[in-house]
Amino acid sequence: MPFEIVHFRDSDKIIRKKKLDRDVKVTLNYLSDVLQGTIQRGELLRQALDEMGWRENGSLNILDGRRYQYKGFKKGVALDGSFAAYEYILEGLFRLEIGFRKGKIDCGILMLTAARSEKSSLGTSRDLAIAEVEYLSDIITIPVSIALFNLGPPVISDGEEEGGDESGPSVPENE
Repeated sequence: MPFEIVHFRDSDKIIRKKKLDRDVKVTLNYLSDVLQGTIQRGELLRQALDEMGWRENGSLNILDGRRYQYKGFKKGVALDGSFAAYEYILEGLFRLEIGFRKGKIDCGILMLTAARSEKSSLGTSRDLAIAEVEYLSDIITIPVSIALFNLGPPVISDGEEEGGDESGPSVPENE
């Protein structure tokens, strides 16, 4: 599976109540397909969320008068995240919590990379996410789902699959 989702504080029930369960699943699958093996993910993420109806203009702001924005928003559910580093979990949870406490969102979905150092003794990304949300339970009260993506390393084409070769296009010799 291209991603794994872990629900906290009945976020799955809120998503179902808002009739977004299928929408969330389809959107996360689409994001996985679009972002798999890419390098610059930011613009692709915005385009994909726009196509899926998660980038409603004006509803993405976290705080009025500030430029902070969620990645997506629909029916009181905010999407936020970063695929650069798992450690975004802390910042992402706090950003979602602000919107929740301000009454702008009912729950959040935090998208993160599942990739971490192989040397880590902290277990899987899923185990670590569960532990970190539990550690922060006095501070972070938002119903949240964490989606852990396995997007793989960036794929850099060498041109061979398109029929090109390393020396460039052929040029006729001067006669």
